[in-house]
Amino acid sequence: MESFEKLVEQYQPMIQKIINSLHLYKNKDEFYQQALIALWEASRRFNPEKGSFTNYAYSYIRGHLLMELGKSYRDSERNLYPKEEFWTAIEDDHSACPMEKETLLTYCSTLTPNQRKWVRDSVFYGFSIREIAEREKVSVSAVKQWRTGAREKIKDLILSVENI
Repeated sequence: MESFEKLVEQYQPMIQKIINSLHLYKNKDEFYQQALIALWEASRRFNPEKGSFTNYAYSYIRGHLLMELGKSYRDSERNLYPKEEFWTAIEDDHSACPMEKETLLTYCSTLTPNQRKWVRDSVFYGFSIREIAEREKVSVSAVKQWRTGAREKIKDLILSVENI
């Protein structure tokens, strides 16, 4: 067989005709690439004793594109791809979970007021240690000590509840 570039040049009109006859307008470039792959496979599998390459290539490319079209259709039926507006319209209702807040606050009953401030500000408001320190007008190391103490107390409380 000739070089593949020559085959592509020679069978370009046939590929475009097949794409147009199948009314492929969505993902046209993708189907064109699939047609080129099919042309390459047809050139590798062709047996000259069984007929002309043109007929074989036409049938092979068309069949390959029909299979890809079926796969594409099944994929679109099985999977839902929401538009970008969908993702921007979703509200974050995670912050409106009073039960989670109440549950966490029950574990905070044994904490010091400063440790409770760390839990509130870091968990509920998402503040960093530096932001908490600036807000409370204390050093960063002080807030880290609050964090360490709070973690240890909450961990001990959770372990004692699990052992009951």
